[in-house]
Amino acid sequence: MKEHYSNIIAIELNLSKFQVQNTIRLLDEGATIPFIARYRKEMTGSLTEIDIIKIRDRVKKLVEIDNRRETILSTIKEQGNLTPALEKKIQHANTLTELEDIYLPFKPKRKTLGSIAKEKGLEPLARLIMAQKSDDIYEKATQFVNKEKGINNEEEALKGARDIAAEWMNEHGKAREILRNLFFREAILKSKVKKAKEEDGIKYKAYFDHSELLNKAPSHRILAIFRGEKENFLKVTVFPPEEEAYSRLERVFVKGSATCSEQVMLALKDSYKRLLRPSLETEIRSWAKSKADEAAIVVFADNLRQLLLASPLGQKNVLAIDPGFKSGCKIVCLDKQGNLMHNETIYPHPPQNETRLAMHKITSLVDAYKIEAIAIGNGTAGRETEYFIRRIRFGKDVIAIMVNESGASVYSASAIAREEFPEYDITVRGAVSIGRRLMDPLAELVKIDPKSIGVGQYQHDVNQSALQESLKDVVISCVNAIGVEVNTASKQVLTYVSGVGPVLAQNIIDYRTQHEIFTSREELKNVDRFGEKAFEQAAGFLRISNAENLLDSSAVHPESYDIVNRMAERVGASISELIANEKLREKINLGEFVTEFVGLPTLNDIMQELAKPGRDLRKRFELFEFDKEVRSIKDLKVGIILPGIVTNITAFGAFIDIGVHQDGLVHISKISNKFIRDPGEVLRLNQKVKVKVMDVDMERKRIGLSMKDVEG
Repeated sequence: MKEHYSNIIAIELNLSKFQVQNTIRLLDEGATIPFIARYRKEMTGSLTEIDIIKIRDRVKKLVEIDNRRETILSTIKEQGNLTPALEKKIQHANTLTELEDIYLPFKPKRKTLGSIAKEKGLEPLARLIMAQKSDDIYEKATQFVNKEKGINNEEEALKGARDIAAEWMNEHGKAREILRNLFFREAILKSKVKKAKEEDGIKYKAYFDHSELLNKAPSHRILAIFRGEKENFLKVTVFPPEEEAYSRLERVFVKGSATCSEQVMLALKDSYKRLLRPSLETEIRSWAKSKADEAAIVVFADNLRQLLLASPLGQKNVLAIDPGFKSGCKIVCLDKQGNLMHNETIYPHPPQNETRLAMHKITSLVDAYKIEAIAIGNGTAGRETEYFIRRIRFGKDVIAIMVNESGASVYSASAIAREEFPEYDITVRGAVSIGRRLMDPLAELVKIDPKSIGVGQYQHDVNQSALQESLKDVVISCVNAIGVEVNTASKQVLTYVSGVGPVLAQNIIDYRTQHEIFTSREELKNVDRFGEKAFEQAAGFLRISNAENLLDSSAVHPESYDIVNRMAERVGASISELIANEKLREKINLGEFVTEFVGLPTLNDIMQELAKPGRDLRKRFELFEFDKEVRSIKDLKVGIILPGIVTNITAFGAFIDIGVHQDGLVHISKISNKFIRDPGEVLRLNQKVKVKVMDVDMERKRIGLSMKDVEG
């Protein structure tokens, strides 16, 4: 079975058969995607995580198709209708659609117009009509008039025969395929506002009378229209021009111009309107929704990756503020490891206006806890709090940074937060989250449901299981790409490490609590249920700083330690000297270390790691400040140029935080020319940009921005 899958997938993805075979085997053996991509390059021909995910997902789809194939074969066999020719046809079907088309005539049905007509004995008349060889069909119909069966005249007989013929047309594989192609090419997506829904559905005004080819409609528009329909504001249809559909069906079923052919044409129109069009419209909608979902999920996943890999400030003593007006600003002081040292509330803003007292309190806390950075949430009262902090004169350098607090409230009310801080309320937990995400965005954001971080489009409209799997893939990829310090990592971060999961993560925490610190990777084997397989999968991604073996803090896998030792011996040096001295590394001939199982891809990775052991792939942290004169939407003027941060990227544009509590939109047509001209230039989440204010809608709180012709 899997051998057959390998052939199909290799052709589809333009990969060699051995790459696909080995990848499927590794996945079947329980290897994780990061492990395969990083430590089994020789087996896969250096496939990327993206390639491996494609193989995994395609295998799932092929298994689904085969399971459905077996069900269909079994059902038709039980009916006594399975012929050798039909079985061969089913076995050679390559898609679920093909299988369902073949199965349709045999599918158990509820009572239909056609089945009722068959019970009345009208099937022979239907066959006469479809044969289109008789010019006296009305005379033939006379033979089927039977008042006891409810057939009172020739017209009723013909009507019943047409009902049977309509169902045959609906079940005709070639006709369905021809119409399906027409739907895919020429279906028109139409939306109209429902009666008396104009006011309530105003946000869908652009779609109150909308029409376009479905296959040309962008994914975000499809999702928006379908959402408007789901919320009962829009009436939506998706099908091609009716006459074109009739024309295609006529070529299949109508064979002449006799009275029989007229009956066939009547049956054809009935079949299309009552059976084929609704069925194929459902199918084309499902296809369009699936494609739109895929596009939206890709955008969301890419944004999430950028957010998780955002530059960390690093281990600093941080004072974090969750701003507020009437309820005050919640303050927490965190040590370099993110541990909560102190919390309290200040009231520098209206209505209390205890500004002087609040300044004194902040100064005291900065001194007492040796604060190096102040993290300020960018929600309500964020800019006002930033302005307040920047007015304080400290006796040393203290940086103040606005932090995107999306999802902090979700975390603060979560079971994870309650487990971490059972004795503190949600305001304290939210402030801690703000401070920690400045220190290490990845470590903190993995505690929050990715859908709550606010970096996607239509995330609640797309297929939730597909979205969840994609986002989980991203989190796992990011955590393992950076590596995890086993002596300080939270349970949530450890859970995403290759081969670990929730149970082992808790066991690691329990062992760490009991023994205070891991001193080597080898010690991981002492953790309950941390067997050889888990060690193989996880060890390369778990780092132990200050371990006796320097390689324990690197991405070199323990299975390759012997190779590094032999490299060091070859140049007459210790491992520490090999790491410190580039000239020693240059003396190594990698070809001497190639074996049946270890090739140049792994050896090159080892050399890169020796050059920068445990290197962090994330960019260095850069300070950023909003315009000091602009703190609310009221301060905006058309034409002014402002610094901003990219907070979300969608298919239709990018949202930019310019520090006024409301992100502005740079429509895709207003994206900077450099990103259009240079394929190497890609707009990124958290990127610092300059934008020009083009439009301000105070009533709807919408800000139109442009990046064109703006320097920086």
